[in-house]
Amino acid sequence: MSDDTSGFDPADLTGTERYKLLIGSVVPRPIGWIGTVDADGVRNLAPYSFFNVVAGTPPTVVFSAGRRGDAAKDTLANVLATGEFTVNVVDEDLAEAMNLTSGEYGPEVDEAAMAGIEMAPGAVVAAPQVTASPVRLECRLVRTVELDEPPTNTVVFGRVVWIHVRSDLLDGTRVDPIRLRAVGRMAGSGYTRTVDGYFEMDRPT
Repeated sequence: MSDDTSGFDPADLTGTERYKLLIGSVVPRPIGWIGTVDADGVRNLAPYSFFNVVAGTPPTVVFSAGRRGDAAKDTLANVLATGEFTVNVVDEDLAEAMNLTSGEYGPEVDEAAMAGIEMAPGAVVAAPQVTASPVRLECRLVRTVELDEPPTNTVVFGRVVWIHVRSDLLDGTRVDPIRLRAVGRMAGSGYTRTVDGYFEMDRPT
């Protein structure tokens, strides 16, 4: 049987080419809408699709923040300064507001206010959370890992210290994925509704 594929050595590709291949192949990706605050109290809210939950014990999430040249983006700078952040799940009702906060804005801009998003401090962290988000994770910084030298991206590991889930989504500690109506990231300007085409398969015993 022939292998009808095209092969790529990442070292032979430009950064843009590598990026397009990867984000077009690994889909859909969950969106971590990350809330932070700087030392002066200026809030920041930005979505990251290089994001996931990576462990239940200890409860740990990870996201990867790019850089503007040699400088850390506002989210990363705030996390490094305060050691805290929130992760806000994006549902269909919040998708357009999330997209508004994805632009390149200066550190003085409050993206939540610009997008008309109500935020409040966390229960145990000072970092702001999106009050309309159906699931919110309050996190404290565990460690960072810089990729390449000089760094092009910084991977942030956070310990989840408080979990908020909208009550109508819960059956005990089970979250109803259909009622959650989270959105996922595709390539380019593409997103997906995670309820479309939902199916289940029992794991073998």
